Amino acid sequence: MRDGPDGPEPDGPEATAAGRDVVPSPEVVLGRIPTETTLHRELAAAARSRGRTASVRAELTGLHERLASTAVPAVDLDSARRRVADAGGEEERLKEQIAALRGDVRARRSVDADATETLAELESTAAALARAQTDRIAAEQALDGARARADRARDVRECRLELRDRVENRRRDARRELARAVYPAFRGALSVVPGVVPDDAGTRPSTYDGPRLAASLAAVRIAELDGPVTVDESAAAWIAEHGDGIAVRAVIDAETVDQHGDISGELGP
Repeated sequence: MRDGPDGPEPDGPEATAAGRDVVPSPEVVLGRIPTETTLHRELAAAARSRGRTASVRAELTGLHERLASTAVPAVDLDSARRRVADAGGEEERLKEQIAALRGDVRARRSVDADATETLAELESTAAALARAQTDRIAAEQALDGARARADRARDVRECRLELRDRVENRRRDARRELARAVYPAFRGALSVVPGVVPDDAGTRPSTYDGPRLAASLAAVRIAELDGPVTVDESAAAWIAEHGDGIAVRAVIDAETVDQHGDISGELGP
């Protein structure tokens, strides 16, 4: 996850899957109180549950398709460098061996000793040197190719970073657009939520100045969710403290499940 102005941003495969719809499914975002996310994300999820879509959705889809099709090629420069070093080391070893054998041949001939075996070894070593030089040239060419691929990979990586930034900016724009679209409904829902003054909401999501939990309750209230909402004991206790006996279900206008998985339970009739 990466942090943005509107809260943590999904990264990797999750971003590709969720980003097309700006936020994950409304049930994922609003199916638990506290939601542990941002107001913009809550309201965007509520808007999506009410059938709204952002004007940048098509652009987001296109950006995600480009991002998914832009794969960074794997390049192993270290292995290519090791092959060059190994081939060069073998070449130098054989050159030194040839120099020593040539010296041995000259020494034998100077004393009229038989140099046949040394000459045969010299010939065999010279052939091995030729192969080593071929291997070294091939390794150097492979390294050049790997460096070129690494340059291309760096360009692709930079392209992906640029695309990802554009995706995140468009997703943020979309969340804000959706949040603004349902903000009047959110302000109206606050009148039912205990412990908050609707005037604390201001005129847009960024001006909300009320309790964070109250905002989550109002966001859930205006959402059209398919399943029950899991309510943490701390949230239920907050409503009991500020709500003068009002049931959680009446606040969020949805079926509730307590944190132990019991439907309704002590959360209200």
